[in-house]
Amino acid sequence: MAPQGLAEIEDPGERARKASDLIDEHQAAVNELSRLRREALDDMVSQGMTQAQIAQVIGMTRARVGQLLSSGPRPERAMLGTGALTVAVGGKFEAGKKDPYAVVSAEMLAAYEKLSNLARGLGLKTEYEVVPPPGMVDLNRTNLVVVGSPRILPFVGQVLASDAKLGFGKDDAGLYLVNHQTGEEFRSPSDSGKPIDYGYIGRLPRPDGRGTFLYLAGIHAMGTLGVAQYLEDHLDELYREVKNRRFSLLVSCTYDAAKRTIKKVEALTPIYRSEGVA
Repeated sequence: MAPQGLAEIEDPGERARKASDLIDEHQAAVNELSRLRREALDDMVSQGMTQAQIAQVIGMTRARVGQLLSSGPRPERAMLGTGALTVAVGGKFEAGKKDPYAVVSAEMLAAYEKLSNLARGLGLKTEYEVVPPPGMVDLNRTNLVVVGSPRILPFVGQVLASDAKLGFGKDDAGLYLVNHQTGEEFRSPSDSGKPIDYGYIGRLPRPDGRGTFLYLAGIHAMGTLGVAQYLEDHLDELYREVKNRRFSLLVSCTYDAAKRTIKKVEALTPIYRSEGVA
């Protein structure tokens, strides 16, 4: 609805709601345009241009260019989304309950908190959503982050098959990660008592073909938390490498078994893109 049409709405409550919706839509667009401008300015700086040269090119004062370079949405926030995020976390039914409802582990909740804090620092709101068994999550949404292994989100596992570089495998010994490029398999050291787990992070295609979503999953819950930690620590680096293109990466995390906290995370593979290896 155009702003002019609001005046024709007689009900003041409805008029206020419509006005609020329009404000939110326009603010999201303004924020994304500001981010794109900041990214373009950063690109010009990285090419060796001075602020005075940039000011001349885009028709601003040098002082204004300096102000824009130190403010506004950071370019890497596009790694997560361009507006309010939905973080869909795979859940399990409570054991031993007559009428169980879906719950998530403490590690999965901690992973969400890391993502939420990261998004908040980038000026993005988050909405938390628990996906109950059998894990049929709606993937055809913008600004979507999905958290949880194919074991609890089997539909996502089907979409994950579109990644020709990395993915999950499963046999009698359980879930593991695999590098399809090299044939190497990564089985979680935590299965043999070591406080180390592995995880996957990637941008996958929506089933409707109209975009992508960000996917984080560990072999076990600590691996998922480790992937969230890696994203928090390396968001700017990842964005510089892949921008908004599809990619995937395997991560190793070492954790404190007693405190269930992450001690160290590192890349286990190169960053793979759909068109090649980074």
